[in-house]
Amino acid sequence: MADEVRYEVSGPVATVTMNRPEYRNAQNSAMTYALDAAFTRAVDDDEVKVVVLAGAGKHFSAGHDIGTPGRDVDRSFERKAVLWWDHVGKEGGDQRYAREMEVYLGMCRRWREIPKPTIAMVQGACIAGGLMLAWVCDLIVASDDAFFADPVVRMGIPGVEYFAHPWVLGPRAAKEFLFTGGRFDAAWALQRGMVNRVVPREELQKETQALAEQVATMPRFGLALTKRAVNQAEDQMGLRAGMDSVFGLHHFAHAHNAETAKDSLAGMDARSMRDASGS
Repeated sequence: MADEVRYEVSGPVATVTMNRPEYRNAQNSAMTYALDAAFTRAVDDDEVKVVVLAGAGKHFSAGHDIGTPGRDVDRSFERKAVLWWDHVGKEGGDQRYAREMEVYLGMCRRWREIPKPTIAMVQGACIAGGLMLAWVCDLIVASDDAFFADPVVRMGIPGVEYFAHPWVLGPRAAKEFLFTGGRFDAAWALQRGMVNRVVPREELQKETQALAEQVATMPRFGLALTKRAVNQAEDQMGLRAGMDSVFGLHHFAHAHNAETAKDSLAGMDARSMRDASGS
């Protein structure tokens, strides 16, 4: 497991912590595969009943790494999420599609199916790719200073790769969320059912641990089957098929940008995206 992720166990609860606080836990591939290794470790440990996903420092996650010194888009890792060729050495849409299908859409779907309950513990920024990391979890506990945004429409792209917006927010709130690209606070997210609980920042870890321990009192196999039942119902409501269709639109937008703008991100970088979303 790489330094980008920490792994700790307390009683029946494993806490997996993203550990790039200096970059607001921006997600590069090294972090992605370290997260996967940590989740695998928790699944294989029979003493662990519940998994908490956290972010070190002030923020949960500012999203995909699109500009730190640790950005590693040209690096190969052991592929686990989808059966496709490596993106390294490929060109154009071939390269981007292969990478994003693996490290973004594929990994998020893999983590959504973890057979143990998962709880996202969110403070500060949860932006764009950070939403994907929180949304794959079964429950979300947010601090009162948490805020959420998906500003990638500013790039001309219809939302992040794991397009769960209409299911976690409802269609109209999802449109407001995407059309404005602005910051929405934890109270707004709670009102729309995107998070389960909002607690004071200083109580976030304690309250999340208490919820995890409460869930952990239930039978392990019963929890696994219940999680699968709800996920299957959500898929029957169109989540998986809808996500596949939007993934195609997502890549069409990248291709359009590459032909008409400075690059596939429409010339935007981490700083301009941060400034545009007011975070």
